[in-house]
Amino acid sequence: MAVQPWDHDRYCDAAEVEIAAFAETVAAADLRAPVPTCPGWSTADLIRHLGGVYRWVGGMVRVVTPKRMGMRELGVSFSQGPDDLRPWFAEGGRSLAEALRAADPDATMWAWGEGGRAGFWPRRMLHETTVHRCDAELALGREPAVPAEVAVDGVDEVLTILRTAVAFAPKIENLRGDGEALAFTAPAAGARWIFTLLPDGYTWRREDAAGPGTRVQATVQGDAADLYLFLWGRRALGDPRLESSGDAALLARWSENSSI
Repeated sequence: MAVQPWDHDRYCDAAEVEIAAFAETVAAADLRAPVPTCPGWSTADLIRHLGGVYRWVGGMVRVVTPKRMGMRELGVSFSQGPDDLRPWFAEGGRSLAEALRAADPDATMWAWGEGGRAGFWPRRMLHETTVHRCDAELALGREPAVPAEVAVDGVDEVLTILRTAVAFAPKIENLRGDGEALAFTAPAAGARWIFTLLPDGYTWRREDAAGPGTRVQATVQGDAADLYLFLWGRRALGDPRLESSGDAALLARWSENSSI
């Protein structure tokens, strides 16, 4: 099955929904509470991280920069205290949404993913926000929900950006092999992703989960949302929400080296 990314407006719409959902999740949260899925971070750290990323990305998209710009170069300023942290986040979310929606998705600019286009960023901000909204919910003891269509697109996205994430996640280079294949399967969503390890790297593709499929050596299966969280390191092998089978060493190699 060919991967069909959404159009620009749909990504912008979905990102705005998740920005609002994150803000709602942390509205009454204890800012000092730890975030177990982001070791060493408090809820306040999570908010600062996401608010800073919004200002960084929004600033680059506005000027359609051909090179990576730093936060200082863009004049990004951070909240100075707990009282203004949430309003500061909300302002950053609004500003980012405006910048993304006004952008020409085909405009050439710096992006750490493949393609070098402004259209990379609405999708990236959708999933950056969704994963961290789930972090915030897990910190509150809740079970996060991710719409199936968002989760399926997010699995496509994380497998797409793995190759260009090597710069800050060097263990990805260890995802090599002699043709061993893993399957990540979401039967309810009708999606199956095949990830094949090769001597010089890897390939991946999406198949129809209802078809016979490619023979694989290991499988992780679950709802699309749980696969999404697994691929982002928020669910672990052995989690009761997921079923794993096949070559245990291959599954462990994936888990040890795929984290972004």
